[in-house]
Amino acid sequence: MRTAILLTYTNMRTTATAILRLIAQLVLLWSCSACTTIAVGKDATVDSSVLSSHSNDGEGDTDPRLVLIPASDWPADAQRPIFFSPESFPRFVGPDRASTPVDAYAVGHGDNGPDAFEPICHIPQVSHTYQYFEETYGAINEKQLGISESTCSGVFGAAPKGIHGTGKACFSVDALTQIAMERHSEAKDAIIEIGSLAEQYGFYGAGLFEGTAESLIIADTEEVWIFHILPDPTGASAIWAAQRVPSDSFAVVPNVFIIREIDPDDSANFLYSKSVYRVATELGWWDASDGKLDFTAMYSDGEYAHKFYSGRRSYGVYKIFSPSLQLEANYLEWRISKPFPFAAKPDKKLSVADVAKAMRSYYEGTEYSQAGESSGLNVAGGPWRTPDHVSGGNSTTFRNLGEQDYAGNWERTIGLYRTSDSYITQSRGSLPDGNGAVLWYAPYAAPYSIFSPFAAGMKSLPHATLGTHMKLDKKTLFWAFRYLGNFCQLKYEEMIREVIALQERTMEANLELQVYIDGLIDEGKSAEEALELYSTNANNILSETWDLSDHLMFKFADGQVHATPANPKHGTSTPPRQFSEKGVTTKDAQIVDQPGYRSEWLEQVGFLDGPPPPPDCSDLEWRCGHKPKTTSAPGLRGDIEITTAALSISEQALFNYQQKKRRALETNTATCGAVGDVAAAVNRCSKGGTTKDSTDGSIIQVE
Repeated sequence: MRTAILLTYTNMRTTATAILRLIAQLVLLWSCSACTTIAVGKDATVDSSVLSSHSNDGEGDTDPRLVLIPASDWPADAQRPIFFSPESFPRFVGPDRASTPVDAYAVGHGDNGPDAFEPICHIPQVSHTYQYFEETYGAINEKQLGISESTCSGVFGAAPKGIHGTGKACFSVDALTQIAMERHSEAKDAIIEIGSLAEQYGFYGAGLFEGTAESLIIADTEEVWIFHILPDPTGASAIWAAQRVPSDSFAVVPNVFIIREIDPDDSANFLYSKSVYRVATELGWWDASDGKLDFTAMYSDGEYAHKFYSGRRSYGVYKIFSPSLQLEANYLEWRISKPFPFAAKPDKKLSVADVAKAMRSYYEGTEYSQAGESSGLNVAGGPWRTPDHVSGGNSTTFRNLGEQDYAGNWERTIGLYRTSDSYITQSRGSLPDGNGAVLWYAPYAAPYSIFSPFAAGMKSLPHATLGTHMKLDKKTLFWAFRYLGNFCQLKYEEMIREVIALQERTMEANLELQVYIDGLIDEGKSAEEALELYSTNANNILSETWDLSDHLMFKFADGQVHATPANPKHGTSTPPRQFSEKGVTTKDAQIVDQPGYRSEWLEQVGFLDGPPPPPDCSDLEWRCGHKPKTTSAPGLRGDIEITTAALSISEQALFNYQQKKRRALETNTATCGAVGDVAAAVNRCSKGGTTKDSTDGSIIQVE
């Protein structure tokens, strides 16, 4: 048995390169997500809540809808169907997720299609299942159990039963989170059951060769745990371990295992399958004389995509939450170097707003910054230093065979343009479960999104939570934020300031709303009516986000900058110019017509190698203009000292005009009064003001 397992694993590893090249030609059944998750213990938060966060970074076809699965009662002999988890839209179609209909998953609803999913396995059903919210994964339930997911690399892979030929496994991590949501209120109990089910029925990951393992953060009102799982070598069972995060600490799981030495004598802080030790022993990787087994060193396949793909995100979160630790960003290799601790105490207690900030991070203010002035990306970020670089042409994507294999990579940031949605789970044991459990949901990429609160006791969710990549729907938060994020690419450095201002203002208002709703329920008001205020709030956020997009479009269209009044906040008008009774401008409209690009960017993109200025006529022996008649006559450019007494009327007028033009050129105001193509083409005007020709031909300064 040991020899057979070892040979299977060896063959798998030695042929991995060839297999990965073939994958580029396959239509994959999985969407390999790449997510960042954060856990925060109750004694590390400002309000003694337990927090977890998740970003669903699964490219452009992941299903980001937030759906409410209602509580259900089941007959004694019921079987719970287990479905394949495609993660792409639609992630599920059929009537079998609850005893009452879930409209978002109904056959024929929207773009769901005419056919329901067929189960690949069944397990015994329990008599009652809890209500919960889910996006790709179960997120939070009415009993305050919260879950966040991050795909990891593992040394073994498996295929789902009935999908991939000889596949034997029933459970994806998606299905495991659903079981946990349906059946449990305590993290430890949930871990024990889903681990046992994966062992009994088999586990498969997001990919067959890459992303074969998973990690979950599982939180309740008292504790938060890190759970790692991967298939066993047979593809029919699972290997898993879990470790409790200390209550005064936080932890980060960035697409890689973080559990290290397991203490088999400490059941208060460690849980694990027997296969953890059995498989390692059978393969000759570990025995008792080696001391405690290092789960990450034993079963992780390291960082996927590129070095620092995971570690840079850990560094980023530690830099925000615990800068006093002064952790190093560089290391040799994730499994060998152990560059970061399993968990650490934050320098100050953390809030939902702090976690939201970390989930948007581009490492601003560090040497690895990818956004704005601190990034130093004079070319890669474009003229306005955007951090959003599409993944095509780097090693994070599969390429067509024969295409050049580029070795470079972008830094993997926490905030990421290709995120379908993010969320923060908040479990508050001091409050009733229905309003104590809150999901802060942010569809689309977190840097451009707003974390909107929804209490797990709500009886319904608004349509605004049902946006997808597959259909433009302006009544959804997903599309409001997607518009906003794409608008910001027009002039990132300027626009993102206004996005951040909205995010901060809205977070403050959301926290105040949460306190208000909790107070209503504490006073005996109807919980159902009070919690409905969260839906109203989401619709208000939807409206204000569209207002901001309209404002940004108006303010920054075509490279201009239009000043808008402070009230309303997101104005879409600029006061026009003021003018005299003759139509002459007395005060300009507040428009900066040509703000221009940064000099560093212009130097890098070849601007200085562009077409030169027009040649001077005198350098061309006056073949292009009027040659001066004598030294007493005015030159074309007014650059000859002469006596004007003997000039004709035309010569005198020409002389006066040329003198004015020379002064304008010397003061860099020659085109300040120009309009249309002249202004656009030349645009040489001092910033001190605007000059206009008066009605008598003199040049005046407009204040």
